[in-house]
Amino acid sequence: MNIKETLRQLLTNSDIYHQEPMSKHTYIQVGGEAEIYVQPRNTEDAQKVVKFAFDKKIPLTLLGKGANVIISDHGLPGIVLNLNHFNDISVNEKQITAGSGAEIIHVSRTAYEHGLDGLAFACGIPGSVGGAVFMNAGAYGGEISNVLTKVIALNTEGELLTLTPEDFDFAYRTSAFAKKKLIVLEATFTLQKGNKADIKAKMDEFTFARESKQPLEYPSCGSVFKRPPGYFAGKLIQDSGLQGLTVGGAQVSTKHAGFMVNMNEATASDYIQLIHLVQEKVFANFGVKLEREVQILGDYEENERGKNHE
Repeated sequence: MNIKETLRQLLTNSDIYHQEPMSKHTYIQVGGEAEIYVQPRNTEDAQKVVKFAFDKKIPLTLLGKGANVIISDHGLPGIVLNLNHFNDISVNEKQITAGSGAEIIHVSRTAYEHGLDGLAFACGIPGSVGGAVFMNAGAYGGEISNVLTKVIALNTEGELLTLTPEDFDFAYRTSAFAKKKLIVLEATFTLQKGNKADIKAKMDEFTFARESKQPLEYPSCGSVFKRPPGYFAGKLIQDSGLQGLTVGGAQVSTKHAGFMVNMNEATASDYIQLIHLVQEKVFANFGVKLEREVQILGDYEENERGKNHE
């Protein structure tokens, strides 16, 4: 089956690419090629892609802005679905509705511009609305779960669903969307009227904290590990003497130990090996197993996995 040509005939308004380098679509600038990379521009085409993959048993990978993922150097087989064209943002009184591909930072700024409070915490979170919903993104005491009230999504068979808070099943950095592999198309946030000066002051405070503490000058995938109960991942890594530890072109940031940066043309293999080395060292020193927050997509070799691979 020629997947690309079949999709060209099936879809009405989509961008379709063959052997697309995933290093162009991830924040850390690593990853092999996607066999087929599709960017639909409407819900009907998105549904058709998902149904086609399901019916033909073709591997389907959903990719947002690539902010919190590492894609294998071997690339991704089948179809990679990207919803970056779903980027509309609208405001109706206290509600903001945004497409999956809209940047969550832009939604936070839109809330401020309309005097709506509740999304200031997201003013510096990289990535898409879909990704933020998928992982229940949060920062500075706020989480997506606090403000999300409605989601339009597709299930793995391409059926259109409308979900409300009782369906979300949010927990720390996970959700029903992750557990059930649902594809977020659109999210609605319900906020509170606030004072614009107060909202801006919070956003400025969060922005300063982020810029002063995080290694924004280098490509990174954000916080690599979830916060272990009773600990801070970055502190455990720092206290293990691992800041500056390097595998290939990937390095544990010297500015914030919870981040790993692409210092010199790193590969996914470099990152994966560095992650497992850090996990092993922290476990040896403190008996704490660090769980990845960053998602690894695609296959990788056994020697990249490390002894404590999850």
